[in-house]
Amino acid sequence: MAKGSSILYLFAVAVVGQALTPSTFLTTVDKDRLKAVFEAAQPYTDAADAHYSILGLKLLGATIPKEQDVCKAVTSTVEADNVASWFHASTAAKALSGCKLTPGGADKLLNAAISDSSSVADIYYASFALKNLGLSVDGKKVLAALAESLKKDDSPLAHSYAFRIVTSFGEKADLTKYFDLIEDIVAQADEVDDKYLQFEGGLSVTASVVDSSYKLAGKVGKAPTISEDKVLKFANYFISRKHVQQLKSAYSLLSVITTFTDNKFHVPVAVTLVSPVAVSSTKPSVQVKVSNLLGGSLGKLTVTADNAKNLGDQSVVVSKKQFKASAQESLYELDIMANKPSSGFYKVSISVAPQKPDASLIGTSGASVQVKVTAQVSLENVEIGVADKDQGSVPKPVRVQYPQKVSTVLEADFHQKVIMKFTVKDKLSGSTLTPHQTFVKLTSVESKQEIIFVAEADSSNVHKFDLNIGGSARDFSYKSGKYNVELIVGDAVIENPISWIVSDVALTFPEQPASQPKSDQYAKKPEIKHLFREPEKRPSKAVSLAFTGLVLVPILILLGCWLKLGVNISNFPFSLSAIGFHVCLAAIFGLYYCYWTNLNMFETLRYLGLLGIPTFIFGNRLLSGIAARRKGEKS
Repeated sequence: MAKGSSILYLFAVAVVGQALTPSTFLTTVDKDRLKAVFEAAQPYTDAADAHYSILGLKLLGATIPKEQDVCKAVTSTVEADNVASWFHASTAAKALSGCKLTPGGADKLLNAAISDSSSVADIYYASFALKNLGLSVDGKKVLAALAESLKKDDSPLAHSYAFRIVTSFGEKADLTKYFDLIEDIVAQADEVDDKYLQFEGGLSVTASVVDSSYKLAGKVGKAPTISEDKVLKFANYFISRKHVQQLKSAYSLLSVITTFTDNKFHVPVAVTLVSPVAVSSTKPSVQVKVSNLLGGSLGKLTVTADNAKNLGDQSVVVSKKQFKASAQESLYELDIMANKPSSGFYKVSISVAPQKPDASLIGTSGASVQVKVTAQVSLENVEIGVADKDQGSVPKPVRVQYPQKVSTVLEADFHQKVIMKFTVKDKLSGSTLTPHQTFVKLTSVESKQEIIFVAEADSSNVHKFDLNIGGSARDFSYKSGKYNVELIVGDAVIENPISWIVSDVALTFPEQPASQPKSDQYAKKPEIKHLFREPEKRPSKAVSLAFTGLVLVPILILLGCWLKLGVNISNFPFSLSAIGFHVCLAAIFGLYYCYWTNLNMFETLRYLGLLGIPTFIFGNRLLSGIAARRKGEKS
């Protein structure tokens, strides 16, 4: 087993060979959670909530207490002018025994909704509401309106409504016409991760399309033109959403999964690992449950492990071996430890065959479960000792057996090194292993400071730890003293991880160099203060004054031109708006001067924002007054 292989195994378990056969089903816990979602909708104040809640509870086989009180609540939720409300309320009332919903004036409203201008959804709601209420339905009118409406909306959801309508109201020719559309609609589904199929719109839309397709197929008496792998991808998508908490989605999920278990054409098989993932000599069996998506029995089956492959070295330890049927229905088990596999992660490929031929079962091959074979390990040939830095071997190494501790304290100074060797072996097979975690931890007896090193394995799987005292002095902060030497061995496939204090060692480090501070490396460091860039040096005063003079020259020229041409000051309107505007305008120019001399940009913008408001108001009124005056002069 190569170094670091455990991490690779864990990754492989997650991504290798994504089989399409579902690996789980709706368990009792899942059903109880869905039941809680349906019950949480009570008391009913909305017709749609009542519809999904009551039918969901019925699908779970749950009893609805005080049905007459529930019936009153359902009938009170109807919105008289809402077609969808009549559909939901009538569907809920029909599911309750002895509950009758009085149509009132619904007949006219619902029949009016069945027209060429109506949406497919409204035609669906209206036609089924009429049927639920026991009113007459003109099937030809429904189908004609449906055909026109589908020309405007050909989405998968619209076709799912159409499939339900023709299943209940269509004639043979219409059934065939719409049945042939199933393949085209399914082709619009989006594939995710090569394992899931779903339609845009999520769970409710996907469930509606698939459910209605199989309802229509049942009416036609032919299997829908959906390939086996697409059916399995739909099934995987639905099972992946089994933790849904929204009421409508919960009902859609339960409805479509029920369809997947009781239709005559495609019944997906779920192969689920029910035993612990870890397999060992004390727990040698892999146990799987083979069922439909509701966890129900598929009858007597022959379940075969095609192979059990190590995800690391790809070795096969089991080939074409049958699972034994358990006393509990739908459970099958296999003793994988009979072939004495090495520890590691394994993918068990499984195929299923009914003892009585059943063409409706799909996903009977290619199923897989992942398990890990764990092992108990022992530490062998453990040696520890002290040697000179320039010496290759340890003179007189001390041998020690787990879990004992070396009785004497080893001593080593900065001219020496501490060396330890050991081998990790599988107790059952006796083979050497390279665990993912092989650490040597040295802990100061005085300060409790811990330093951890990795023990590397050589080509013969012998682990070695070599500590150069002088070279590692900085790691220990040059603190000489007594240290515990602790060996730590662990791995995801090791049952008995080891933490063992092998010995005590007295380490003597050299004096800390003067260039290095003796403060603790974990002590608080000085605060780092950010230094902003120094502002660039301003030009000299003479340059600034000269530039200011140049800026003012156009103003002097303007004043000279006014004096020469003459200025008609008498035309100035001495009003509040005119005076206020010119005062504010002058203040803005003054603000620009202040910005040039002593203000920064942010202060200038703040003052400019304050001055801008009255300047805008006075300027607007001044211009409005001038325009009005000129208009009066012209008239």
